[in-house]
Amino acid sequence: MKLDILAIGSHPDDVELGCGATLAKEISKGKKVGIIDLTRGELGTRGTAETRDEEAFNAAKILGVQSRINMQFADGFFLNDKKHQLEIIKMIRYYQPEIIICNAIDDRHIDHAKGSQLVSDACFLSGLKKIETTYKDKNQPQEPWRPKVVYHYIQWKDIEPDLVVDVSGFISKKMESVLAYKTQFFDPNSKAPETPISSKNFTDSVDYRARNLGRLIGVEHAEGYTVERYVAVDSLFDLK
Repeated sequence: MKLDILAIGSHPDDVELGCGATLAKEISKGKKVGIIDLTRGELGTRGTAETRDEEAFNAAKILGVQSRINMQFADGFFLNDKKHQLEIIKMIRYYQPEIIICNAIDDRHIDHAKGSQLVSDACFLSGLKKIETTYKDKNQPQEPWRPKVVYHYIQWKDIEPDLVVDVSGFISKKMESVLAYKTQFFDPNSKAPETPISSKNFTDSVDYRARNLGRLIGVEHAEGYTVERYVAVDSLFDLK
């Protein structure tokens, strides 16, 4: 299945929080988008792995993505090693995305930076023809594939973006997909323990961060990304 964009998160809800509006905008323009969750978020204080599975499915329907799979790596304990890199390489070669969007390069949760580096390394290695992989059809070797660019969304920490995307008109779709994770985010009737992301202040911050980035570029809402190499344009007139 050929995708235009493959968005990857260490946990279900990472993608929605990090780049949900960007994905919704690209999907509205006809782009094919998929999501990979590295873990089931089974160490999360609120909810269970099973409820997260259901919530991730519902969020994917809201965004309208083509595909969503879970790698079922160990939450909190997966490694950036050969074993895990090869599993990601298989998925990159299967989906052959032009663009990959993944976790923040540095963040409060240890899985975020770890997942970020794991995906970045796998993207490079996926382009090497001497690394042999198969997927689904075990008798059919996969072709090397390296995405054109890797972007990293911003999560808990206020990292300075290198690239800002105008997502005006799509923040409501993002918030709908985020709030599909009913066990994780603010619910005044919930008796579950409070966490750093379960407060109303946190869900409000998702909107006001997008509003602030939008303010800085003269639009209503925006999402920011860091990049691994310079952003290149054909002309100065390509800039908004």
